[in-house]
Amino acid sequence: MRILVTGTAGFIGFHLARRLLAEGHQVTGFDGLTDYYDPALKRARLAILHGQDRFVQIEGMLEDAAALTNAVASSAAEIVVHLAAQAGVRYSLEAPQSYIQSNVVGTANLLEALRHHKPKHLIFASTSSVYGGNTKLPFAETDRADGPVSLYAATKKSGEAMVHSYAHLFEIPSTCVRFFTVYGPWSRPDMAPIKFLSAMLEGRAIDVYGFGKMRRDFTYIDDLVAAIAALMDKAPETGKPVEQDSLSAVAPFRTVNIAGGKPTALMDFIRTLERAAGVEAKLNMLPMQAGDVVATDSDTRLLRALIGTVPETPVQLGVARFAEWYKQHYGYN
Repeated sequence: MRILVTGTAGFIGFHLARRLLAEGHQVTGFDGLTDYYDPALKRARLAILHGQDRFVQIEGMLEDAAALTNAVASSAAEIVVHLAAQAGVRYSLEAPQSYIQSNVVGTANLLEALRHHKPKHLIFASTSSVYGGNTKLPFAETDRADGPVSLYAATKKSGEAMVHSYAHLFEIPSTCVRFFTVYGPWSRPDMAPIKFLSAMLEGRAIDVYGFGKMRRDFTYIDDLVAAIAALMDKAPETGKPVEQDSLSAVAPFRTVNIAGGKPTALMDFIRTLERAAGVEAKLNMLPMQAGDVVATDSDTRLLRALIGTVPETPVQLGVARFAEWYKQHYGYN
């Protein structure tokens, strides 16, 4: 198939593109290579993709409507996976406009382009953060998600709403996938696992928010991209929603959680990192940060109903693979 992936220089986009290429698909990538974090890491990921056949990379910003429209047209994509975004909960407190421009304006630009070049299926990357202050666990797709506690979550919820409207108005089959705390090799340096591991290996204390009482539904990167790939041929059709299904009654649209459905206490995750790295962490215990939530826990019944078995790499194995990559990539071996 011909597949357009936005954000191919990013953590998830890189892994997804590499998997799709290995499966024989033709992949067009679109990425702005912004300096939110070191572009050298992004270029290192792209170097791996450029070494494979059937891959075309286009450099451009989501905010550039003309560039995005040209990329959509030239790719002639049957499947579009929109991963490019300004990520990070905490950074949204410092640079709110970058979230509005990339996540809201950029998504609107893509939808306008797809209005004229309709794919068989649009997959939009959302986040578990849209569940906001919900206290009912696990989070299910049919739960209300109208109380985001960070601007990042608000922009992603806005994206979901826009995707639904275009699915309804222009019959663009669309799935919004909500990711839960993704980790693994080639991850972003602003993410907790890398921040923890780098501090541990350098003998620095790690900042542990919520006094270590938080829980996260950690999702290993290979499991995530396997689920996305499996959803590609599961385009929704307009229909009457049934129990446990988020299918829209007025549009070919649904939301789907992607996670393992097995939350891990933050302190247990840190102890697993210690074992994988062979060092003991120094802990700087801190209160919750603005925009954070105490726990995430995914109801994965809908994902299982759609694709069958959900890949579930145990945290111990996933952390070991991540630590091995980190030490090799950053020269700790």
